[in-house]
Amino acid sequence: MSDQLSFEDTSELATVRAAWDNALCTLGGEVSAAVYSRFLRPLSVSEFVDGTVIFSAPGAFIVEWVKERFQARLLQAIEDELGRSVRIEVRARTREKPAMDEVVSHKLVTVKSDASADSFKPLDKYKFDTFVVGQSNRYAHAGARAIAADPGMKYNPLFIYGNPGLGKTHLLHAIAHEILQYDPKQEITYITAQSFAEQFVQALQSNRIEQFRRSQRSAGIWLIDDIQFIAGKDKTSEEIFHTFNTLQQVGKQIVICADRPPRELYGMDERLKSRFEAGLVVDIQAPDTETKSAILLKKSEPEGIDLSPEIALYIASNVAGNVRVLEGALNRIVALSSVEETPISIDFVSDVIDRYYRSHGQARPAFNTIVESVGKYYKIPNEEIMGISRKAPITHARHVAVYITREITGDSWKHIGSLFGDRDHTSMMHAHQKISIMLSQDRDLSAAVEVLLRDLNPR
Repeated sequence: MSDQLSFEDTSELATVRAAWDNALCTLGGEVSAAVYSRFLRPLSVSEFVDGTVIFSAPGAFIVEWVKERFQARLLQAIEDELGRSVRIEVRARTREKPAMDEVVSHKLVTVKSDASADSFKPLDKYKFDTFVVGQSNRYAHAGARAIAADPGMKYNPLFIYGNPGLGKTHLLHAIAHEILQYDPKQEITYITAQSFAEQFVQALQSNRIEQFRRSQRSAGIWLIDDIQFIAGKDKTSEEIFHTFNTLQQVGKQIVICADRPPRELYGMDERLKSRFEAGLVVDIQAPDTETKSAILLKKSEPEGIDLSPEIALYIASNVAGNVRVLEGALNRIVALSSVEETPISIDFVSDVIDRYYRSHGQARPAFNTIVESVGKYYKIPNEEIMGISRKAPITHARHVAVYITREITGDSWKHIGSLFGDRDHTSMMHAHQKISIMLSQDRDLSAAVEVLLRDLNPR
């Protein structure tokens, strides 16, 4: 079933689908890349009926996995985005093969000034003037501004990386808005790597590959999101490589987003990685408390929410997670304030956060406990795991410790790097990614990590 919106879709369904897109970004930062790609990314919102969000999945196996292991978290994520209580249901969908010329996914669109009413347009809430700039994102913002002012002339490609929910997609939409303001006839194509791969396969199966290529290579501006999802897909990587070359050779602006820098895109074609690194590579880090507070105040203004700086700072200081989680918390606070007819005060906000955003279960293990458990399992002293030795057994144990620390705590790469002796955040990302890949290939490692996670974080 296609996610494309039609005239029959209600505005409420469109809102729920947008909420799921945001929730998906949040969930992507909480689970491994393998789980995200296999079980969460394929889910789509097909219906919203009588307060029930109906998700469709490509098969019964994914349906059962979600119901058994992830339904409660899925419900919480979608409720956080919507700011109200709903029910959810996950169903297996029948396979369809729509013709390529009938498929215009909301993930693959060409933006024109004279587009019809049902065409995709950059989201109004994602503009440069609604993007809060702080130390964590100022370079990415500056790069996006520069290419929007003069596309194709510098920083081509622009490569933006960072964890989900930090503003990468916001910048892609902001670039589109800015370019269209000065050149309304400019054709802007926006696509996720996952959608590119799916539509490329459909084109091959339906003998419409030339039509698919024209749809991509005629773009004036090519915005591609979540490029990490084509890693390991050789034919898709080859197609993106040739599309990239075609567009760059004729001076078309390319902007790429990913969850890690080009050199950390394991399984990616080396030719592609070298091309990504040839432009401007900038990162977005998790915002500090002051920036999070500013984001809340910026969001509250156009929506008429009476939010004081004191309350915004309190929410920013006490709600863990990325910007999507933060915005979801604000939505929930506003919704509960309306339902309960209670003003948004510090006491009320504190009560909502206690109810929904603070864990009252078992405290997560301390960092030292994680390192001790890994060291005990591998029979390696803690000081060697924390040290600088590059001996293979010690490095492997260190990587496992990084992986488990991230999975249990969800802390930022920068913070985890500081725990491991002020190591660079990219080395922490590398360690986590390496173990993630090995888990799908090494049964012994998978069993070891499962035992460690269970012992450290029992449910």
